[in-house]
Amino acid sequence: MIRPGLLLDVADLDGLDAVLLDTRLTTTGPPGREQYDAGHLPGAVYVDLDDDLAGAPGPGGRHPLPEPARFVAAMRRSGVRRDSTVVVYDAGPATAAARLWWLLRDHGHADVLVLDGGLAAWVAAGRPVSTEPSRPPLPGDWTGVPGHLTAVDDTDAAALPTRGVLLDVRAAERFRGDTEPIDAVAGHVPGAVNAPLTGNTDDLGRFLSPEPLRSRFASLGVRADVPVAAYCGSGVTACQTILALRLVELDAALYPGSWSGWISDPTRPVATGA
Repeated sequence: MIRPGLLLDVADLDGLDAVLLDTRLTTTGPPGREQYDAGHLPGAVYVDLDDDLAGAPGPGGRHPLPEPARFVAAMRRSGVRRDSTVVVYDAGPATAAARLWWLLRDHGHADVLVLDGGLAAWVAAGRPVSTEPSRPPLPGDWTGVPGHLTAVDDTDAAALPTRGVLLDVRAAERFRGDTEPIDAVAGHVPGAVNAPLTGNTDDLGRFLSPEPLRSRFASLGVRADVPVAAYCGSGVTACQTILALRLVELDAALYPGSWSGWISDPTRPVATGA
């Protein structure tokens, strides 16, 4: 079933005229490009997270939002046109695909869908994968402009828990500060609520149906009448929770700097524990 502007299932790709983009996030194991070369959906074009979907690391975090011109150029190079239906996917739970979905929506392109379950769902459905590089597409004419979605900065993130809900989507042990395998400081933004993104999907990486999602977010204090923002380690995987919230008609802002941006200033407070 296609959920306009949000998701589609494997069967929905049959006969669909779309630009298919593969973007995979990896913190361990082969880089995304190597994963693409090892097997991808036929016709998919690879889009690199670091090169195309993020700026250079710095005070804005490990994966700050890309410069608009850089992102637009990457989408044109991938064959995206102004009238394109764009389908994005990753290895499964939309941890990287949702970042590309968010960026396209933020740049004003509404006709973008995430393949629910990604490559894992495709393979589970018995569909073939290709190890041949896709033919370079004709350059697109896409001209997106950012600002159509909401993002918050460090000051907003600090104040949000007093008037709304700031969701930290990292694993519970990272939120508590028990361990921190990536960033230099362990813990979380004071007042944030832990909402591990693994709770949004099933074992195959497909999003839960609306009722379980709605119940989950309600238990975290998320309501339509309070401001909500989401963050992760570097502003990438938080987009998956923003997509999950949209599936139940709830809005949330992205804190692009996320934890890596927060701790870039040593004067900012750090909370630990549950």
